[in-house]
Amino acid sequence: MHDVLVIGGGNAALCAALMAREAGAGVLLLESSPREWRGGNSQHTRNLRCMHDAPQDVLVEAYREEEFWQDLLKVTGGNTSEELARLVIRASSSCRPWMRRHGVRFQPSLAGTLHLSRTNAFFMGGGKALVNAYYRSAQALGVELRYDTPVDSLELRDGRFVAALSGNQRFEARACVLACGGFESNREWLREAWGRNERGEWPADNFLIRGTRFNQGVLLRHMMAQGADIIGDPTQAHCVAIDARAPLYDGGIVTRVDAVSLGVMVNREGRRFYDEGEDFWPKRYAIWGRLVAMQPGQVGYCIIDSKAIGRFMPPVFPGVKSDTLPELARALALPDHEFMKTLNAYNAACRVGTFDHTVLDDCRTEGVAPPKTHWARPIDTPPFYGYALKPGITFTYLGLKTDARARVYFGAEPSPNLFVAGEMMAGNVLGQGYTAGVGMSIGTAFGRIAGTEAARAAA
Repeated sequence: MHDVLVIGGGNAALCAALMAREAGAGVLLLESSPREWRGGNSQHTRNLRCMHDAPQDVLVEAYREEEFWQDLLKVTGGNTSEELARLVIRASSSCRPWMRRHGVRFQPSLAGTLHLSRTNAFFMGGGKALVNAYYRSAQALGVELRYDTPVDSLELRDGRFVAALSGNQRFEARACVLACGGFESNREWLREAWGRNERGEWPADNFLIRGTRFNQGVLLRHMMAQGADIIGDPTQAHCVAIDARAPLYDGGIVTRVDAVSLGVMVNREGRRFYDEGEDFWPKRYAIWGRLVAMQPGQVGYCIIDSKAIGRFMPPVFPGVKSDTLPELARALALPDHEFMKTLNAYNAACRVGTFDHTVLDDCRTEGVAPPKTHWARPIDTPPFYGYALKPGITFTYLGLKTDARARVYFGAEPSPNLFVAGEMMAGNVLGQGYTAGVGMSIGTAFGRIAGTEAARAAA
């Protein structure tokens, strides 16, 4: 029998395993994927949102607790636990020295990653390097690792963890940490959650999955059936508008198109549908997947002109390029009459002041709906570019209700030896919305808490 069993293989699971091992517990980590795909969605990440009261190595200026909290409050619309959110925020200020001890290295924000040099610490080598560093450290410390071991169910007794079952294998432990993600890769569950819309479409059929194919939500569904307390809306997720040419799974960050705030977004009918300049892109990029999901065919089109080139991180696929806007509409298979009506109305409504994409500038529209609040400039300088975008699901927010000790609850009673971390409980903090890097903040904070608590429970 092991002291602590950790189910999952991404950032939160690894943080839990390392903390439990450092506390003296014998640890077994079960990862459902093969070794080459280990790391869950964490392998596709690149930074961690960090509170800091003064400049710190790769972080400039200051990003204090209250500002971080207000940013989170705004994107979630208040659909968050302030207690747990502030716990994450405070933990983000002190985790990096521990991360460095386990081999993680940081670098300044990359060119083109707008407005993040003050708020987010970037991983040198990205999320894959972070995951590999943690696995190396875990092996060096004596954490036992098993790949290709998806857990199907748990043996529970009166809210207490007894064992985990994987096929015909049974793993007993004195305590357990669940950190095996949401259900974003489960196409049937997504379809069930989103249902059929008023146009007769099944929106989830057109979703792409930005992250791992191994997050099927098997244990989440099992825990729901076992009476665990659940939090969150199954349709809420970290959902980004990504290139429609992206692969079904594991496209990662390179499939994102960061030009939306520099141009306009239209649906397949050639009409705009939301304010592209509402706020800084890192605070708003994760709403666009859901916005596109509400459009006909679950597709949107980002339209820019040559003035935007060089002002955003180039995506992996080049945009469709044309010398005139009508030609661009035809190349994207959009109705050119409605498209030109939209673009002409937008261009005429632009009130250009001093354009500055690094601040909430005074370039706006007047007399057009929806408005564009900032960075509004006419799309009039050829060549023109268009990107077809689809919803890209990173992780879902439906999860297990928890507390400041990362305990799983059954009927409002905490389990004495079953804990949860990462995407499987992120809905406690993220009821909706997202701001760049906060998923890694949540996973790191609760992974470390869960590992510490599990070691204590095992002892």
